[in-house]
Amino acid sequence: MTLIRAAAEAFRDVRNTTSIENPAMPLTSAALVEWLGGPKVASGVRVTEENSLGMMAVWRAVNLIAGTSASLPLHAYRREDDVRVKLSDRSLSAQLLSDPHPDLTPFELWEIIYAHVLLWGNAYLRKLTDQNGRIRELWPIHPSRVRAGRESETASKVYEIDGGQVEHTDATILHIPGFGYDGVCGVSPIRLAREGIGLAMAAERYGASLFGSGSLAAGILQTEQRLKPEQADALKSRWKAKASGLANAHDVVVLDNGAKFQQLSIPPEDAQFIESRTFQIDEVARMFGLPPHMLAQTEKSTSWGTGIEQQGIGFVIYTLRPWLTRMEQRVSRLLRPEAVYARYGVEGLLRGDTQQRAEFYRKLWEIGVLSTNDIRRLEDMAPVEGGDVRYRPLNMGLLGALDAIEGAPADA
Repeated sequence: MTLIRAAAEAFRDVRNTTSIENPAMPLTSAALVEWLGGPKVASGVRVTEENSLGMMAVWRAVNLIAGTSASLPLHAYRREDDVRVKLSDRSLSAQLLSDPHPDLTPFELWEIIYAHVLLWGNAYLRKLTDQNGRIRELWPIHPSRVRAGRESETASKVYEIDGGQVEHTDATILHIPGFGYDGVCGVSPIRLAREGIGLAMAAERYGASLFGSGSLAAGILQTEQRLKPEQADALKSRWKAKASGLANAHDVVVLDNGAKFQQLSIPPEDAQFIESRTFQIDEVARMFGLPPHMLAQTEKSTSWGTGIEQQGIGFVIYTLRPWLTRMEQRVSRLLRPEAVYARYGVEGLLRGDTQQRAEFYRKLWEIGVLSTNDIRRLEDMAPVEGGDVRYRPLNMGLLGALDAIEGAPADA
């Protein structure tokens, strides 16, 4: 199979294959439910991986984790004598990581893959090789097109794409599963949390219909007289002219003929949807392991100084690191023929403020862990002549050396 034909098969849209109009494609019950709009939850809405992105908190969470992870540099390394050595840009592994797709940039490709894992719990890439069997391209496959399992005799993974008769293996498919419990596939976070997401979607629709129906009038003008329609319109116009606008703010309005004004407010039961939406944002933050302030929920968070900084570092350590490690280990399997491995560079996300970095560098420089040029490289600065020399304090020595000196004869 040529690269172009294999790529076309890998990237074909699922909506052209999983449909009632295509009887050659057998629909499983899960696929049928998906085609009908997804399962309906207790709140009365249907929740799928696609329409859950219509909830802004879910969209922001997926976009934040996928975008941040995909933006990090991913390099190939080789370990030589316990030293990590970065591979040359001319090596096949480095070329695959820097240019894995003919149309998509590395950021775009990995952003798609992270989004697939975050939403569907699984991501699949088709490996396209040259005539020598070396992997040259990676093409994303929509998770809904793939069924994964294990071969009964060998227990090796097998994959079906669009219900086809050809079974693919790990030789042609790179499978990146999310959290799961069967050792084969990950589970969809959206399916696990569909009741909470459905409640948030229902609250949003309710709020939109509440305001869209125009049922929230500012108030009611009451009078003891029976008014004709034109008289009521005239009274309304006079009231708006006297009581609305900045020029009339805090002014006194005089009502005659027994007229009264009654201010209207949202009933408590209608106002609860605002509180429920706030709560559901916190639920989405918990689901994706995000600090609430990253979803613009700052009600109970500090937005100043080290508080927000420490939350950002916690985001890298407790949220991003598991996703990055999962991706590194799977991608490293692509590079095994060269005995190399892939690693993300997360140093930029953990740099902290200027004062903290300066103090950190100073301590490591003083004990000889880092040289001047090591520090300059970490700060994206050009090296300087003589900057590779390392120093140590003069009052430091080997353990036991002082005891040997103190036990020596006085004239020694």
